[in-house]
Amino acid sequence: MSSPPLPAAYAPIDPRPDRENFGIADLCDEFGVTARALRFYEDEGLIAPERRGTARVYSHRDRARLAWILRGKRVGFSLSEIRELLDLYDLGDGRRSQRSATIARCRERIALLEAQKHDIDAAIAELIQFISLVEPTIADQKD
Repeated sequence: MSSPPLPAAYAPIDPRPDRENFGIADLCDEFGVTARALRFYEDEGLIAPERRGTARVYSHRDRARLAWILRGKRVGFSLSEIRELLDLYDLGDGRRSQRSATIARCRERIALLEAQKHDIDAAIAELIQFISLVEPTIADQKD
């Protein structure tokens, strides 16, 4: 049985050579975000759409950065961490620095999540043990 396709915000994005640019509605629909979220990312300097009058016109670069932002948020990166990693794209080293920094940050995040998972598993085990101690008391009180 195959898995349902991932929403665009979860999957690597496909290139769109058929489009030169995108409107706010295009990106909202594709990524399942609100216009308010896009304007927030713009205010934070994470994306930089061109302005044509009052309309925002997003480039392929903005689209790719938005996908990156959403993935970073989903795995728990802060906006400042996301900004730092996005900014490494422009160093002109073939994205070597960006990839290296991203791998390091991802490994750090994995270690943190593994530790949290261990703590959660321990808490669950303790709660199960506590229930096993308390349940017989309730049964004794019914008699």
